Amino acid sequence: MTALDGHARLAAALRRHRLVAILRATTGTDLTAAIDALVEAGVRCLEVTLPTPGSLTAVARTRARLGEEVTIGVGTVLRATDVQRVADAGADFIVSPHLSLPVVETARDLGLGTLPGVLTPTEAVDAMAAGATAAKLFPASALGPSFAAALRAPLPDVPLVPTGGIGLADVRPWLDAGALAVAVGSPLLGDALTGGSLDELRTRAGEFVETARGGGGRA
Repeated sequence: MTALDGHARLAAALRRHRLVAILRATTGTDLTAAIDALVEAGVRCLEVTLPTPGSLTAVARTRARLGEEVTIGVGTVLRATDVQRVADAGADFIVSPHLSLPVVETARDLGLGTLPGVLTPTEAVDAMAAGATAAKLFPASALGPSFAAALRAPLPDVPLVPTGGIGLADVRPWLDAGALAVAVGSPLLGDALTGGSLDELRTRAGEFVETARGGGGRA
């Protein structure tokens, strides 16, 4: 991966697909099966959280199997020392629940896209100044779409990706308020990582994909 490849890939994926699927589990699970189900339903941007058992192996296998068909990243990256492991696994980007300038800068220098968590205008500006690809507005459920619209009024060049508690009915309100994309975890994955139906996961994913693209499913 050449410098800034991951940054460019993440930016393009957010603009085009407007949806990031977050895979998070606390016990060992078949991440490959869930990833394949999401991709079959049209999801093209995926985040596997670092604490999930087997996360980096799943990322490496997905990169080897699917190549550039998907943009895949690793979430809950808390320390700059973790970033090299993420890069070695072949990820395109990292995601953090907070703003750590050393994490953003290390990822940037390794050619990875970055999506750090922000909650205030100051954090959003600082994130972008450090080279972040976009700002992860977190926790979104505590803020509401009107917050995104208010934040973008003075900061129209800051791309926002609200994350946390976003259900299907919330997707269009966030995007219509000016968010670049939304990132969705449990409302999309449901119980698919704990033995739940992959067919139901495909159905949910298809609904999220269609809604993010501006089709059906509007609330």
